[in-house]
Amino acid sequence: VFGNGNQTRSFCYIDDMVEGIKASISSDKSKGEVFNLGNPDERTILEFAEIVRSLVQSKSSIVFKDLPVDDPTRRCPNISKARKTLKWQPKVDLNQGLKETVRYYKNIQENRGL
Repeated sequence: VFGNGNQTRSFCYIDDMVEGIKASISSDKSKGEVFNLGNPDERTILEFAEIVRSLVQSKSSIVFKDLPVDDPTRRCPNISKARKTLKWQPKVDLNQGLKETVRYYKNIQENRGL
């Protein structure tokens, strides 16, 4: 974790992002428009690291590194235009998306005999 982990990010599950992209390219209302797609559920990086550690049942400690000078303190998309114009918003919350991601990678490991 860079810095103290209080910088924020938002994470959008891939299925939701694909649906947003499909909506933006298939709507007549989107011609010539630009849309901000993503998930407005904003979390701190430290919170994210703790959620991941808990989901994978890791006993690893979280390591802190110096914060890069150009690291933004806040990242959160404003999807109001996509909601209004495309009738799109993400459906998968962070915990559900992370559980699916963990399950996906566990299946890969099992299929490779790891």
